[in-house]
Amino acid sequence: MSSSDLTAQPPLIDKFGRQVTYLRLSVTDRCDLRCTYCMAERMTFLPRADLLTLEELDRVAGAFIARGVRKIRLTGGEPFVRRDIAKLYTALGRYHDHGLEELTMTTNATLLAQHAGGLVAAGVKRLNVSLDSRDPETFETITRRGDLDKVLGGIEAGLEAGLKIKLNTVVMKGRNTDELPDLIAWAHELGMDITLIEVMPLGDTDEDRFDQYVPLPMVRDQLEAKWTLQDEARTDQLGGPSAYVRVKETGGRIGFITPLTNNFCAGCNRVRVTCTGRIYMCLGQDDHIDLRAILRASPDDDAPLHAALDRALGAKPERHEFAINRRGQAPSLARHMSMTGG
Repeated sequence: MSSSDLTAQPPLIDKFGRQVTYLRLSVTDRCDLRCTYCMAERMTFLPRADLLTLEELDRVAGAFIARGVRKIRLTGGEPFVRRDIAKLYTALGRYHDHGLEELTMTTNATLLAQHAGGLVAAGVKRLNVSLDSRDPETFETITRRGDLDKVLGGIEAGLEAGLKIKLNTVVMKGRNTDELPDLIAWAHELGMDITLIEVMPLGDTDEDRFDQYVPLPMVRDQLEAKWTLQDEARTDQLGGPSAYVRVKETGGRIGFITPLTNNFCAGCNRVRVTCTGRIYMCLGQDDHIDLRAILRASPDDDAPLHAALDRALGAKPERHEFAINRRGQAPSLARHMSMTGG
């Protein structure tokens, strides 16, 4: 792996005064599942030649750390399907000595058992695992091909290795709403927090988002009929957009990510870089800057890369504009979540 110049640079602050301290870095658009809210069943993936190399991904990470980023999350697609991904997360672990406070990942856990020990050795302490159902039939329906036992085995291996795991659950009307209390109770019993997420209108998935969408305030009301939910003050400045509650009866936490019912952009501290090197300043907007061309045009000089980051922050919008208002409505953006980095 190459080593980026970590000479201190000015922090990344947008025109609204928000400092970017969190990078979501995608390593692939490929996935071994085909979740109905994320992608089409017959998905066309990018040619591997279009992806940033592991060395380029490392260089991007170093540039962001030099600009004050303290948390990096590796995303996909499914990060573990990227060939030699262990080389990347092992290399990124060295940045813990150069300003990086947290290296983490979002995964579907199908391959987690093979990597849990290596992640811990690289200094990874926490993971997000996407799990929308513990019912085998429902899980297979949502993922269109998934093996629930592999996911549960991956979670077990991660916990045994000492990783702190948080579940991410996309709430879908008529699919998994009835089992949410049991899923939450199971997660809390194993010491895992769980975050509930509203369906996001990104890309054509062969299903209508209107038929999937459930407003999370409605879900919270239903959970409050069963449990005592205590709002928690936000203290983790490296975190994402979740608003957390503590469940008095279980002792665990539930997060709510509500891009449609409660816009959370005022405190946005993150940007996304895709596996092809496009930096998106907002998940819900299509403006981007191509870092791949800059990386390859100046392999030994990070000045053009830093100039591109400055331009990107200057274009970061105030908020996204997601909407799901009617059946048959086109997605807010044509690109899939797996193309952007989940």
